Amino acid sequence: MTSLATLPGFLAYFVTGVVLLAGAMFLYVQVTPHSELAMIRAGNQAAAITLGGALIGFCLPIASAFSHSINLVDAAVWSLVALAVQIGVFFAVAKLLGSEWRGAMERGETAGAILKASVAIAVGMLNAACLST
Repeated sequence: MTSLATLPGFLAYFVTGVVLLAGAMFLYVQVTPHSELAMIRAGNQAAAITLGGALIGFCLPIASAFSHSINLVDAAVWSLVALAVQIGVFFAVAKLLGSEWRGAMERGETAGAILKASVAIAVGMLNAACLST
């Protein structure tokens, strides 16, 4: 069965990718001033939009790093570089939105959340593209 010959490599990359993504999301929820998961459980759509955008924004460069790196270590290193960029962008957008964005998030207001999610995805796409150079 030659079609399954690359299964071990697939599994190694997939598991590593899931671990990197889970680690990125863990770090993200630690550095943000909210408990996004608790807010989502309570039905807060703004928190869900923001966290979903961050998830996609982190996943795009991880996927690109896997596609363009020579091995798992190289992919992991570039994924960590992309993570640092994404976290920096979070704080830049938070500063742009001003101090009231925290209260707006807690009230479930979606305007700032949509902007934060959109920027996270856009920067994730840029991150992904830059990892291919």
